[in-house]
Amino acid sequence: MATVEEIEQAIERLAPTDFVRLAAWVAARNHDDWTQQMDRDAAAGKLDFLFSEAEIERGAGSLRDWPGEAK
Repeated sequence: MATVEEIEQAIERLAPTDFVRLAAWVAARNHDDWTQQMDRDAAAGKLDFLFSEAEIERGAGSLRDWPGEAK
């Protein structure tokens, strides 16, 4: 297994097109990992407080539309 330093050095030697492909792969992998973690957290109830906060804000009339998505 290569060390992080060896991988970094290999990346420095990549052709620009290969670097772009690698960067896209890393971004997709990071997004997938994040999505899976969010799914696990939601299933475990770790995000329930967000729904509670939104209900409180809606009840107080202070819940705002997401920017760019006004009704």
